[in-house]
Amino acid sequence: MQKLKIDIAGMSCGHCVARVTKALQALGVTVESVDIGSAEVGYDPALISPGAIAQAVASAGYPAQVAGTTT
Repeated sequence: MQKLKIDIAGMSCGHCVARVTKALQALGVTVESVDIGSAEVGYDPALISPGAIAQAVASAGYPAQVAGTTT
């Protein structure tokens, strides 16, 4: 399992955190943390790409970009 850090714009409150958390959980990734402005997840690169994870956050209404991955 790899870890992914995502930078997220447009978040300002607990509702935003909850919405991003829900979007990530729907992907089946392991949500390690979601804070205003960022998220960290564990994921299997054989099942989903970092870009698809960031796109799911963007689809929830928050522009997102991959900040980095680790193993």
